[in-house]
Order: sequence, then structure tokens, then C-alpha cells
Amino acid sequence: MDDWIDYYDSTHTIYVSKLHRDLHFQIIARDIIGYIPSSDAVVLDYACGEALSANQVAAACGKLILAEPAPGVRGRLIARFAPNTKIRVRSLDDVREMQDRSIDLVVMNSVAQYMTPEELDGALLNIRRILKPSGKLVLGDILQPNVGMVRDVMALLSFGVRHGFLKDALVGLISTALSDYRQLRSRIGLQRYSEAEITAKLTAAGFVVQRAHTNIGHNHWRMTFIARPPLIR
Repeated sequence: MDDWIDYYDSTHTIYVSKLHRDLHFQIIARDIIGYIPSSDAVVLDYACGEALSANQVAAACGKLILAEPAPGVRGRLIARFAPNTKIRVRSLDDVREMQDRSIDLVVMNSVAQYMTPEELDGALLNIRRILKPSGKLVLGDILQPNVGMVRDVMALLSFGVRHGFLKDALVGLISTALSDYRQLRSRIGLQRYSEAEITAKLTAAGFVVQRAHTNIGHNHWRMTFIARPPLIR
């Protein structure tokens, strides 16, 4: 995961325009809010990235913890959300030190593909530890083995058509093809999981799992899973 952390800590071109970037975070925030169980819930966004719409998420819960591994991004988060007393910014090391059974909702969106299978296993075990018995993990944007980059391109173009940035999307695809992202993706690759494989990982970490009807974000070729601690009878 370290190479990807370095990439996202750099000046990258993953978004084709400011509009694309802003819409991306607005839609993710909207989808996260849909999973918040109550207005006093403690929510953890695991490896949150820039989280530009975190103020909206914080308004819907009691406390929002933004956990981010990239130090440069983390510094920007601290500066951006300093006025919001509901938001706390933490490192992933901090997450490993969190109190048992202290979190109502953990969202890990568009993160698993950048982790090794072993890193993901470790993260899931720790999340299981810090979740309240009534809590849940939402694991989003899981890439499927049989769905390649063409579907990602189609999803971006469709997103651009719906929201008025198709020209920027086309130019951005060309830029991405020549970028460090494409080279890094070709060299390291992204982790892909079938529904059965990700279900097995979550079950091994102690969760009861179901696949969500829709994915978090705009790319409906990817999968989201809802995982809960088993009910104690």
C-alpha cells in the first residue's frame, strides 16, 4: 500500500476536473450519510482521502473520525476541518490504538484495491475489534475480477455525460493513460475480489455479511458490502 500512499500524497491527476472531483466527494458523502444509524453515531472513514464533503457527513452524526495514511493529505484535512468540532483527523496507526467497541459505523470505500490481501485482513480484524456490537462496516468500491478498466472508463464517461464534464473526461482519460497512475497500476496492479472471496474475508474476520444493492459512488460495476458483528443470543 505504501506506493499508493505516496501517489495520493503527491500532486496527482486522478480527477479530470474540479467539477469531477467535487461531485465525486459529494456523492460519496451522500451515500455514507445513508448508512449513518443515528444523529449521535460515531463514524470512522477509513483511509478517507481528501474527504472534501466531510462537513455534510459530520452534520449527520455525532462525531466523524477521518483516518488517512498519507501525511500530506492528513495535514490538509486538519487545516480544512479545524473549525468543525465534530471532525477529528487521525492516522491509521491511531486507528489501531482505538478503544474496543467504540465506533458505530466504519466506512472503507475505494481502499481495498490498494491493499495487499494481508493488509486488508489485518484492517478488517482491527475494525471488528473497534466496532460496537450494534455497529457495521461498509466496505465499498470493491473491484471484481471479471470487470476490467474498460468498465471504469465507461463509468467515468457516463458520469461525465450526466453531469456536464464529458469533454474533460475524455481529455482526462488521455492524461491518465500517460500518467504515473497508469504506470503504477500496471506495475503493482489493483486487488480484485469476487463476491465469494470478499465474503470469505469478512466472515473470517468475524462478520456477518451481505452485499449492498448499490455501490458507494458512481461506478455501479463495483461492489459494496455491509458487514456486522454477529448477534449474541
